[in-house]
Amino acid sequence: MRHLLVLTFALASACSSKSSDKPADKAAADKPDKAAGTTLKVAAASDLAKAFTEIGAKFKAKTGITVEAQFGASGLLAKQIEQGAPFSLYAAANRSFVDQVVKAGRCDGATAHSYARGQIVVFTPSGVDKVAKLTDLADPRFKKIAIANPEHAPYGRAAKQALEKSGVWPQIQDRLVLGDNIQATMLYARDHNVEAAIVALSLAMESEGGAFLPIDQELYAPLDQAMVVCGTGDGIAAAKQFADFVSSPDGREVMTRYGFVLPDAPAPAKTP
Repeated sequence: MRHLLVLTFALASACSSKSSDKPADKAAADKPDKAAGTTLKVAAASDLAKAFTEIGAKFKAKTGITVEAQFGASGLLAKQIEQGAPFSLYAAANRSFVDQVVKAGRCDGATAHSYARGQIVVFTPSGVDKVAKLTDLADPRFKKIAIANPEHAPYGRAAKQALEKSGVWPQIQDRLVLGDNIQATMLYARDHNVEAAIVALSLAMESEGGAFLPIDQELYAPLDQAMVVCGTGDGIAAAKQFADFVSSPDGREVMTRYGFVLPDAPAPAKTP
């Protein structure tokens, strides 16, 4: 499942005559008119759907640049980019997929950088008793359990690792429902098509109803998320601006609120 969210707003005025209004980045200041009329195409991991929608709106209000984001599984988005999809920025849920598109010559490795670390949780929809620990999923009352497809979704891979390391995987494997991406996986639970789902904390935190249990981060490989500027042309300048904005105080506030751990932030306390 792919969700195409288009954030549209009125264009900002062309440029300011006050030198004090110029951005610190000289390259950005040189071409304000061009950037203001740009539509930035972003390929982003599904766990970023809520956070990037909000950040995109703030970015638009400040720069006049329209953000058009396609959210999906990181692996599937990487394949699209390798095949020539016209994205100017790729924000993956795993560094390996960024390395993949750089190796394919579609993105600029010099711009690749980590922007957040994600976390997984067990989400149970309203009407279903919440789990107290991951191994509770072995209980027969959980007839169907959703995870993202581990073949192309980093959060699905992390879910599988946690289930295997906790010893639950063999007991629930035949009850698993695979989502195309982590957002689709969340929808399975929200729509009560499954009794539980392992999803991104960023999606569970903003869900109406339901409950979630953080999964011990020692049970899965770190979900270190990275982004990279891709393609050629006018979109590159806007992509670099947006990447910088994600790391700005405005962007960091949003990312933190959605449960992401930022690169220079203290590590979260270990789950009991």
